[in-house]
Amino acid sequence: MATLLLLRHGRTAANAGGGLAGRQQVELDDTGRAQAAAVGERLRAMPLAAVVTSPLVRCRQTLELALPQATPTVEEGLIECAYGAWEGQPLKKLAKDPLWPVVQQHPSAAVFPDGESMAAMSARAVAAARRWDARVEAEHGPEAIWLACSHGDIIKAIVADALGVHLDHFQRIVADPASVTVIRYTPIRPFLLRLNDTGGDLAGLITPKRRRSRRPRPGDSDAAVGGGGGGGGDKGPSR
Repeated sequence: MATLLLLRHGRTAANAGGGLAGRQQVELDDTGRAQAAAVGERLRAMPLAAVVTSPLVRCRQTLELALPQATPTVEEGLIECAYGAWEGQPLKKLAKDPLWPVVQQHPSAAVFPDGESMAAMSARAVAAARRWDARVEAEHGPEAIWLACSHGDIIKAIVADALGVHLDHFQRIVADPASVTVIRYTPIRPFLLRLNDTGGDLAGLITPKRRRSRRPRPGDSDAAVGGGGGGGGDKGPSR
């Protein structure tokens, strides 16, 4: 049960100006650089077994500022959605497009002109997250923690999958710039440990080392009845 930290890149000028950057190579603005440095203070104490990133420059800049000692691996599956003709357009203008209500209310049916479908975006992002999680656990053990830096809709799609909700509900999820979202996969179900965390202490996510075993323990996939004691590790009944 490795633990995945999903980090959204810091703010860009496109974010600040209400535009849709898509796969354009927009860079962090001053606020985004400050956000990246701040989240780095929270992440630096984490024993990260692997760091992967979207290939876009705003994600790579975020990691350069947050984790300057890391050597991220580029993962194409975590790249932003290909919004096609929508890229570079103001969101106010896009809100008048006939496709906008579909993106908002029925994203699983949305296909961007000259771009990709949101369903395809979700499928390849989720596949990348699960593939890397299995790899990290196989190489580093079930206590391993790893980080992936990506984009808002990508993170929302991975969270929706973890929660077992249909993609049509993913617009209810929020992933702010430089936020950390935490997922722990298990043989039966994923657990969403944190969502859109922009200031909390992450040290509680580190689990004590135990004798390594490739076989999951009974109860590893069980939810904590009554809520548990926090940290995502208490599987017993409440007292």
